[in-house]
Amino acid sequence: MDDYMGQLQTFFNDNLVPYAWNIVAALLIFLIGLWVVARLSKWLQNLMGKRLDSTIAKFLGRIIHVLLFLFVVIAALDRLGVKTTSLVAILGAAGLAVGLALKDSLSNFAAGVMLILFRLFREGHYVEVAGTSGTVKEIRIFATVLTSPDNKVITVPNAEILSNNIVNYSEKPTRRVDMVFGVSYDADLSQVKKILEEVVAEDERCLKDPAPTIVVGELADSSVNFLCRPWVNSADYWPVKWGMTEEVKRRFDAAGIGIPYPQMDVHLNQADAEG
Repeated sequence: MDDYMGQLQTFFNDNLVPYAWNIVAALLIFLIGLWVVARLSKWLQNLMGKRLDSTIAKFLGRIIHVLLFLFVVIAALDRLGVKTTSLVAILGAAGLAVGLALKDSLSNFAAGVMLILFRLFREGHYVEVAGTSGTVKEIRIFATVLTSPDNKVITVPNAEILSNNIVNYSEKPTRRVDMVFGVSYDADLSQVKKILEEVVAEDERCLKDPAPTIVVGELADSSVNFLCRPWVNSADYWPVKWGMTEEVKRRFDAAGIGIPYPQMDVHLNQADAEG
């Protein structure tokens, strides 16, 4: 009995105790490593943010975080006695297979890198991409997050963005407001033009340079269409468009200038009417 207990104690001391210590050490490496990775990647991101664009800094920060996390995992497995050399080879082969299976995701990743490098837009810009529009909230590794004017969150794959037209409404400091006002054919064109010029001149948000354009643009079926195109700061685009549309309607009403709507004249032959 004493020999059996001695053998059991020897087995326990030679095998279980070291293995249990390896488990504890690996767990400590993993937990401490996560703590260090989180703070180190954050510190590096803040450091890069002082020298690079914030979008680029965040993008590189995420990549660094993933690489450091993989390093911690491999270190913890190595402490457990797992042959990490073979593991890296297996991960490489698996990564190739996964890469072939997830080629769309890799396309999104490559597109994200291109968007960051070429800086087609940045966080806070209002853009139209892949058939949708909104304010850029974040450019991630695989997708870009937009916020719509009605506060919906839209996630667009980066590959879809790069393969379609990109309209950036915030890149330039000024924008032209394109408005069309239709008036009756009986209206005095000089009076209409004068009213539009007064409305533009009285709005301090409209820029003097470039000068606004106010011309007759089209003789339509039911109206004479005036083009009114003042320039404004990009932030004032919608307030000017909405406010000026309302003010022009008020001025036209006060001056007795009619704004026609589509009409159709129906002519009946006398013979058809009698029949």
